[in-house]
Amino acid sequence: MRRLTIFAAVMAGLFATPAIAETNWVYDAGKKQLISRNDLNQGGGKRYYRSDKSPIPRRTVAFDTKYGAGTIVVNTGERRLYYTLGNGKAIRYGVGVGRDGFTWSGTHRVTRKAEWPGWTPPATMIRREAAKGRKLPAYMPGGPDNPLGARALYIGSTIYRIHGTNQPWTIGQAMSSGCIRMANEDVTHLYSVADVGTKVVVIR
Repeated sequence: MRRLTIFAAVMAGLFATPAIAETNWVYDAGKKQLISRNDLNQGGGKRYYRSDKSPIPRRTVAFDTKYGAGTIVVNTGERRLYYTLGNGKAIRYGVGVGRDGFTWSGTHRVTRKAEWPGWTPPATMIRREAAKGRKLPAYMPGGPDNPLGARALYIGSTIYRIHGTNQPWTIGQAMSSGCIRMANEDVTHLYSVADVGTKVVVIR
C-alpha cells in the first residue's frame, strides 16, 4: 500500500500543470508579450492581463547631470530615459531605442504632444518595408493597435518621437527605426510631467 501511495504521488507530480515561474514577468507566447505576474490571473477558464506595463519598472534614482530640472535625457547605450528632478535626482524609465543603423544623438525640445496619436509612416520606411514584402498603411488612426501607443512627444523638427508602444516586450531592446519607445504606462506618466518646450537630450 505504501509503495502504491508513493507511486501515485510521483505520477501526480509528473502530470500536474506546471506552476508559473517565480519571476515578476512571464512571457505569453500566444500574445507575444511580457505579462506582469501581478496582472496575470486565471478566472472562468480565461487569462486576462494588462499590456501597458514595462518589464523595466520606473524609479527615482540618483542622477548627476549638468542639465537642470525638467530635462529629458535619453541614453541610448543604457536604453534608459531620465527625467531630471533637480538635486541630483531623476525618474528613470526603460526604453526601446533605434537598432543598428538607426541610432542618433542631439539636443532638441518637445514641440508637440498628442494623446493616442495617429501614425503616418515616413516614405522611407514605407519603401524599406515594401522591399521586405510588408505593406504599411499610409496612415493609421490612434488606438490600442497603433505602434505609437497611448502618447507621443514630438522631438524638434525631426521625424522622431518619444512614444508608447503596443509591443511592451520590446522595452530595453534596440529594435526601432530611431524613435524612443516607452511602455504605455510610462509614456503616460512622462507625458503628464513634461510640457511642450521641454529640452530633450539624446546621447549614445
